[in-house]
Amino acid sequence: MSFKEGTPPSADAVLKAALKEAKQKKKKVFIMFHASWCGWCHKMDKSMNDPLVKAYFDDNFIIKHLTVYEHTDELKKTENPGSEDLMKKYNSEGYGIPLWFIFDTNGKLLVDSHIRPEGTGFETKGSNIIGCPSSKEEVEEFIKILKQTTKLNDNDLEKVTAVFRKNDPKFKG
Repeated sequence: MSFKEGTPPSADAVLKAALKEAKQKKKKVFIMFHASWCGWCHKMDKSMNDPLVKAYFDDNFIIKHLTVYEHTDELKKTENPGSEDLMKKYNSEGYGIPLWFIFDTNGKLLVDSHIRPEGTGFETKGSNIIGCPSSKEEVEEFIKILKQTTKLNDNDLEKVTAVFRKNDPKFKG
């Protein structure tokens, strides 16, 4: 697969390569939409790469980033073509970032970063997105998602909770 020099790969190419790698390594795919200016995107990356929990994410997911919503012409060149189409395909356009999806090895969307009413599916737009979990509600929802998509035990999930709750400026823990 070749790309013009300096042209980032398309969202479809990134997803396809991630799915292939995930199938080989028996992992799921974690796609995060982000931008250079997005503070919460940087917090999400920092939290997922915290030494206390990094292995939990690396052991369970092939993690890839898609760049969207850059503000300058120069930075727009770093956007992955088709990223906004992928967001739209999964009913996620019009939300802030970070926004993320988790796929199985066959490319089936398992979960996304929306908080939806209980019993509703992807066809229902969420009232909010978790983005980078920080509030008690967001972290609890993220932990439910990790329970659904990983084999992390309660002790592991407590560590993930502790790391992500540090992102909440109101949290004193």
